[in-house]
Amino acid sequence: MPWDEWEQLKAEAAKGRSPHMRLNQLAADSGGGGGASRQGDLTVHQTDLAAVGSAAYDLFNQFTTFSTHARVASMTAAGGLTTQGFALGAALDHVAERWIDQSQTLLDACAQISNHLRYTRDRHAADEHYVAGTLSSIHQLDQGFDHRKGA
Repeated sequence: MPWDEWEQLKAEAAKGRSPHMRLNQLAADSGGGGGASRQGDLTVHQTDLAAVGSAAYDLFNQFTTFSTHARVASMTAAGGLTTQGFALGAALDHVAERWIDQSQTLLDACAQISNHLRYTRDRHAADEHYVAGTLSSIHQLDQGFDHRKGA
């Protein structure tokens, strides 16, 4: 708050007028908290997390099956070509080895997505529990103050 605005509010208060002042919050119509529909609020829906987790799980399982088939077929072909004296056998074996490395990287990424989603779900639940406990404590304090005031 600028100094001149502060001085103006003090002068209005001295005249008996009720100054309107907001501290540490935004105007109700300009954003901020107050509802899940406002843009910028953090929302996590179990269905969204479940869809991403399911896709990662399906990719992991299907890719494991298909990449194993491709690896075995490539290694078999490489071995056959090498046995028959073709230099292409060694090159195909090199490609199959790289395929194994790249496949494992993708599978690790899928597992990391799954682990992160599980962590996100658990962390969100813990945050909800903390916020609910904090708000409950504030409500109990308010009731205590109201009781003492005779309200």
